[in-house]
Amino acid sequence: MVARTLKILAAGALAAALSAGTAAAADTVKVGVTGGPHAEIMEKVAEVAAKDGLTVEIIEFSDYVLPNTALNDGDLAANSFQHQPYLDNQIRDRGYEIATVAKTVVFPMGLYSKKIDDLAKLEDGATVAIPNDPTNGGRALLLLESAGLIDVDDAAGLKATPLDVVKNDKNLKFQELDAAQLPRSLDDVGVAAVNTNYAMSAGLDPKKDSIFIEKPESPYVNIVAVRTADKDAPWVATLVKAYHSEAVKQFIDQRFGKSVVTSW
Repeated sequence: MVARTLKILAAGALAAALSAGTAAAADTVKVGVTGGPHAEIMEKVAEVAAKDGLTVEIIEFSDYVLPNTALNDGDLAANSFQHQPYLDNQIRDRGYEIATVAKTVVFPMGLYSKKIDDLAKLEDGATVAIPNDPTNGGRALLLLESAGLIDVDDAAGLKATPLDVVKNDKNLKFQELDAAQLPRSLDDVGVAAVNTNYAMSAGLDPKKDSIFIEKPESPYVNIVAVRTADKDAPWVATLVKAYHSEAVKQFIDQRFGKSVVTSW
C-alpha cells in the first residue's frame, strides 16, 4: 500500500485529522514528519516498509511542537523530524515518555542572506534571525561562533541563548523566530540561520545558497522517536530496518546530495 501524506497545519486540525483509527495497528502506523526532506524520505521509507507488510501513513506537520505532543498522546505511532538535543529538551520540559529508536540523517544548518554574499560584508548592528526554540537557537549561535562572528560562553553548551554571547564585535542584534518562518525573514534581516529542511522547503539550496554552513560532524543527528512503551514493539524494528535500508540511503544521496547526510 502506498502511504499518503496528510498535512497538519494547526492544533485545531490535529484532533480531527487523527481521530479515526488507532495510532499503531498491527500492520499500520502513523508517522509524523515536518515538510520537505523529512516527508520525502519517509515516503521512500514507506515504500520499503510495505514490502515487509508494514503500512506507514505519513502525517505532515508545519512546526516542531505538535509532532511530539501527538506522539506522546498516542495519536501517532512514531515521528521523524527532530534531533536528539531537541527531544532531550522536550522531555525535560514537558515530561514526555518518548524514546529514540534510530538515528537518521543530519541536516547541516546554514547562514543565508539576500543582502550579502560574504559574512565579511555583514554590517555593524545587523539583525541576525535565529530559531526561537532553545536547542536550535543554541545551535544557531554556535554556528555564528564557528563563522567567527561572535563568541559564546563555553559553559552554556548546546543550550546557549543570546544572553550567553560574550563577544559581539559587530554588535549584532538577534531576532528569535519560529524555525519555519526563518526563510521568510530574509527580506528583513542581514542573515538568518536556517535549518536545512526548512531552507529546502523554501527553495533554497544549502550548498549553493548558504554563505556559511555547519559541518556534518555535529551532535544534531536526527532520530526516529516512539513512545517509550512501544520501543520494543515488532513494528518498530520493521520501521527502523526500512529507514536504514540501502534503498533509502541511495534515495537520500541521489535526491539531496551533500545537503543531507545519512548517519548509518
